[in-house]
Amino acid sequence: MRSLTLLRHAKSSWDDDSLDDFHRPLNDRGRRSAAAMGRHLKARGAKFGLILASPAQRVVETLDGLAEGGWKAKSVKFDPAIYHASTNDLLELVRSTPNDIQRLMLVGHNPVLGLLALQLTEEDAGGLRASVSQKYPTGALAEIELDVERWDEVGPQCGRLTDFTVPRSLPEA
Repeated sequence: MRSLTLLRHAKSSWDDDSLDDFHRPLNDRGRRSAAAMGRHLKARGAKFGLILASPAQRVVETLDGLAEGGWKAKSVKFDPAIYHASTNDLLELVRSTPNDIQRLMLVGHNPVLGLLALQLTEEDAGGLRASVSQKYPTGALAEIELDVERWDEVGPQCGRLTDFTVPRSLPEA
């Protein structure tokens, strides 16, 4: 059994027209929701063997916000390929994860994170997958249990959503 967590960056700012998409920072709401998600991860005792993240400014600031909320990532590997990744690109990143890693987190962008979550999971009685298909808002976190022994076995509907947390459901977000 493997675990994959998908975190979309928090809400970014569009205030500075001189900045390109890659360099857009978080806005105030995004900083608050990232810190709230950090408190949520800390309260759950979340630990990951590997965190792969887009190097876009809003992703870097989201990770900083998680730390401000009290959750400390052991180490983050920034992968430029995540910024423009397709769903298939992200799937290949997941499949290439070393097998000594049990829990993987990807931090990046939509729509590919939401599409990957839908591709990897089956319908569930709790309606989590329906929530993901309806909207994967900024700052949202999806947790997927994968019914595989090795990462290279990850494929369509091999997992199930065990949690889908959106910032608005958290205190002080």
